[in-house]
Amino acid sequence: MFSWMNKTKEVHHECFDTVVEGLKSIYKYKMFPLEQHYLFHEFHSPPLNDADFDAKPLILLVGQYSTGKTTFIKYLLERDFPGMRIGPEPTTDRFIAVMYGEKEGVIPGNALVMDPKKQFKPLSTFGNAFLNRFQCSMVKSPVLKGISVIDTPGILAGEKQRIDRGYDFIGVLQWFAERVDRIILLFDAHKLDISDEFKRSIEALRGHDDKIKIVLNKADMINPQQLMRVYGALMWSLGKVFQTPEVVRVYIGSFWDQPLRFDSNKQLFEDETQDLFKDLQCLPRNSALRKLNDLIKRARLAKVHAYIISELKKEMPNIFGKENKKRDLIKNLPHLYRKIQQQYSVSQGDFPDVKKMQEHLSKYDFNKFHSIKPRMLEEIDSMLGSDIAQLMAMVPNEYCGDSDIDIRGGIFENVGDNLSPFGYRRGEGIMADIGGYGEVDWIVNKDRSSYDNIFDRLSNNNPKLSGSMAKEELLKSKLPNTVLGKIWRLADIDQDGFLDRDEFALAMYLVNVKLDGGDIPRDLPDHLVPPFKKNSSYPHD
Repeated sequence: MFSWMNKTKEVHHECFDTVVEGLKSIYKYKMFPLEQHYLFHEFHSPPLNDADFDAKPLILLVGQYSTGKTTFIKYLLERDFPGMRIGPEPTTDRFIAVMYGEKEGVIPGNALVMDPKKQFKPLSTFGNAFLNRFQCSMVKSPVLKGISVIDTPGILAGEKQRIDRGYDFIGVLQWFAERVDRIILLFDAHKLDISDEFKRSIEALRGHDDKIKIVLNKADMINPQQLMRVYGALMWSLGKVFQTPEVVRVYIGSFWDQPLRFDSNKQLFEDETQDLFKDLQCLPRNSALRKLNDLIKRARLAKVHAYIISELKKEMPNIFGKENKKRDLIKNLPHLYRKIQQQYSVSQGDFPDVKKMQEHLSKYDFNKFHSIKPRMLEEIDSMLGSDIAQLMAMVPNEYCGDSDIDIRGGIFENVGDNLSPFGYRRGEGIMADIGGYGEVDWIVNKDRSSYDNIFDRLSNNNPKLSGSMAKEELLKSKLPNTVLGKIWRLADIDQDGFLDRDEFALAMYLVNVKLDGGDIPRDLPDHLVPPFKKNSSYPHD
């Protein structure tokens, strides 16, 4: 009667200093009341707390035993961590959260779930059998200031996976999948078979496909011909499991610090490694957006759940035949889904899995369910239509130019290495010869005689070439005009619309770099600036 007195206060993004603070508020005041009223937490996912929103980006590693999950973490950190065990047999028998700590050590699972500053408290519902196989390894590594990593037990075969563990392994995976920023599925190039248990584990991750990346590890252990066949077989197997028309992105490499057995694909491995670690390096910047996205998915599911519970409540008789009606409603749940879909214009993809929902519903008394409350649903619509959009608008400004959130240390020191001669692609394109750094001889001088001969032929003893005089020669490369225009802008260092002898040689050098498959830089590197122009006021980078 006096429900208007409990009206949820409006939330405005202007009140928040950060996106995370806004997410905490709209969840607490708009989503949580709906979830609690319709028993969402008992059917789908435990309630979120502040630690879930404050947590650093999480990376979840999943794979069969001996695919290199623990070695992958060691490769990331470039050091060991407490509790680490590596071997060809199933060595990791527990979930290990590798996190940053000033004091290194291991925190057991039962103590870990009681820490209010960490997001693991809901895991206590999986019981002591799981908590005895859960721990946190605290490591003083700069990498872990930006991310945390979850190492998982290797997927076992047969009944061992379901019975011997003593806890709901799939349920734990699903809990982590809802909260992590990236899920990495690791495969060993020597054993691509996806067991039934591994398939069920992957299927448990459905709904989080945008977080999943595939890694084909130990790829250096087979020759190029075998690698081609292994990659094809892996793609075929993954297509059967994911059942999506899109091609899954697979990163190929050997993620450890030992010599490559077959180095024919060394460049491929370097390219793939750079791509993967650049993706991981973006996680802190994209973390707030990921939390927004997950909250939206949760809100849509909570809204549909409310429709289902209230509809079941409405269909129940007041006095006689309750049990029979309950059985009929559970059996005809797909029909109820279609009714709700038509009545409330809900997308089919927002509904929970029918079989799981039927299993949960069999345990409850439908008469204790609540009827529909339009005001609560209006709050969710307001949140999705207004509050979330306002928070999304804050995301680009929040991390613009903030270098403190970048991941540093460990293997990430080698991502984008521009200093050492072993940096990424330092032997290709404009970096094919780094002798230009700090040396008298200019890189372009290697083929200078041929460039000068062309210049003399075109210039008729003039000190500079006009655009029309140089254009004909540059067009012989058959490069697009957009590329040649970029080369001209880089080579015309003094920006006078003409090319002198040095500038023409530089232009020809850049043309050859592009023809050899290299990339043209956005700005001219210092080692490519002609020596006589380095100390001038001409603009260059």
